[in-house]
Amino acid sequence: MKNIHITVLIGIICTSILFGSCNSILEEEPRNIFTPDYFKTEKGVVGGVTALYGHLRWIYGNGYYLNACLTGTDEYTYAQAADANFRDMDLSGVGTVTPSGSRADVLWNAAFPAINTASGIIENAEEVGTVSDALVAEARFFRAFDYFMLVQTFGGVPLDLGAGELKFNTSTFRGSVRNTVPEVYTKAVFPDLKQAVDDLPEVGRVTGGVTKTLARLYLAKAYLTYAWWLENPDNIPTYPATARTDPDGHSAQYYFQQAYDVAVEAIDNPGSHGLQETYYDVNLAPNDRNNEILLYADHTEESEYFNGGSHSWGNGGSPDNFAVWMVTWDYTFLESATAANWSSVVRSVQRQAAQAYGRPWTRMAPTQNAIIQTFADKTNDSRYDGTFVTTWRGNWDKAGVANTVLYNANGMPVHPGDAILSILDEEPAQSVDYSNTTYKSNVGAGVLPGRSDFVIAPSAISRRKYPNLWKLGIYRTNDGGGLGQPNGGSTRPFNIAKFSELYFIAAEAAVKGAAVQAGKSARDLINVIRARAGVWRWDNNGNIEKNEDLSAEMTSATPANITIDYILDERSREYFGEGYRWFDLVRTQTWQERAKTYQIAGPNIEDHTPITFNRDIQPFHYLRPIPQGQMDAMELDGAEKAAYQNPGYD
Repeated sequence: MKNIHITVLIGIICTSILFGSCNSILEEEPRNIFTPDYFKTEKGVVGGVTALYGHLRWIYGNGYYLNACLTGTDEYTYAQAADANFRDMDLSGVGTVTPSGSRADVLWNAAFPAINTASGIIENAEEVGTVSDALVAEARFFRAFDYFMLVQTFGGVPLDLGAGELKFNTSTFRGSVRNTVPEVYTKAVFPDLKQAVDDLPEVGRVTGGVTKTLARLYLAKAYLTYAWWLENPDNIPTYPATARTDPDGHSAQYYFQQAYDVAVEAIDNPGSHGLQETYYDVNLAPNDRNNEILLYADHTEESEYFNGGSHSWGNGGSPDNFAVWMVTWDYTFLESATAANWSSVVRSVQRQAAQAYGRPWTRMAPTQNAIIQTFADKTNDSRYDGTFVTTWRGNWDKAGVANTVLYNANGMPVHPGDAILSILDEEPAQSVDYSNTTYKSNVGAGVLPGRSDFVIAPSAISRRKYPNLWKLGIYRTNDGGGLGQPNGGSTRPFNIAKFSELYFIAAEAAVKGAAVQAGKSARDLINVIRARAGVWRWDNNGNIEKNEDLSAEMTSATPANITIDYILDERSREYFGEGYRWFDLVRTQTWQERAKTYQIAGPNIEDHTPITFNRDIQPFHYLRPIPQGQMDAMELDGAEKAAYQNPGYD
């Protein structure tokens, strides 16, 4: 199958609910606007669908959007070099979420142009005569996908972009009326996804193309999310204000059952998709685009044109994939000595275009709670090792430093490839010596007797130094044996949806009361994932082969009674740092409970003592503010604008 190469972008169509004018590029043909006549040609339909894949790059891989999905949850807080983009989202007293500062604007600004493009395809493609239902179903999927992401983030959003509900708009329109949450789900999300399930193929039209299994995943997830919304166990407000009733008369329990049934159907009929044999292989860069990944925002090292950005330098903006920079601390300060007496030093770990390294921006740090408690089992469960970088190895030789040997902790020799710094899995029996009076760790790491690597105990994880996110790390094959190009955006795809999530969706629905099939109880489903997590083929941070099957240990440790809290723990272990967490906590209305406090050491080199921080998470925070750019663009009077904005963000 051929690959999709996309060069769209800023906005796929100028949806004037957002902007008055803009330009779009599809392939090599500049277009100011997609017209109905254009979508009545086969070339126009294919071009529009290609643009829909392209718009994913403007959301996924954007580090500021990743921040909006993670900072302030039980997974991440702001790091030492964070600016207001990250401090605001933490809700811990160092900033405030506002319409002008909330980085959920990344989603808003990219989704509506794509929705309008999808509507243009759906509305006009039938007249072509040679366009298959399956191709139109791809547009239906993306329209539903964007509306689903929007309704989870902002509450009710407009279905009318200026030409009528779900109609293709080509005229300037600076008004807007928000639909209610039930209207968005029952008029847009569910119908489009159900039609997509019917019409999409089991094997994608192109590599990375949407499939029936992907549509089922999002249909099941939308049913699950809407069921929670209807149930509303913690009385979280919605906006626009509306009764928590379904227009079709169904109960929350009906939708929990639908979520279970659709997810199980997808598991039983996977098409070309399935689970990888090990967790390590899911996120291993040389194994990108594997059959577990149902949807991704694609990039390539083969061509800057098709990559959508420079291979050598990036400034932290879409469509580059730069998200991993934000969760990477500046390990490049690490020094080792050229002589045992530490009379002179060199940088022993250089910035490199490799999955464990990359460009450090130090904007987001995992909480100690996540590292110590969520990933408590680091022996049987491979997911901690397959998620984080906790060992930084010498690569000075790739930078042209001639020394074959350097001297590190305890004055011991190290060679290229040896560990220079390690974050320990557990608190050591003997206290780490952070005094640095003899062997000078310039990042404030400590020493343990007999070890040549500097070490940091889990209790000393700080806003300055912490486990980096290996699973999102960059990867290049054209580095010529050197450091490569670590300053450009990642040329890896950014994974958006995984086959494994079907097991979690079905399990969560089962916990919420859905009737289950034999062999597919919540515990059965979770144990499929946990069994896979117990299979090792490589010790990532040990940099050594490890062929062990600890699946029996993993499944025997699964509690008999699966709860929502347990599923949320498992989801974090499976998808940590990928952008799922805020949505998971908002859906289950557990954000305040699970993220209200966290621990981490301070931002300074010498900080090693955990500090407890408290967050002020209010019910209105469960919706993000409508972006200020949208508010400013609308020609509404003051009262109308005030009514348009989500409460709490005046």
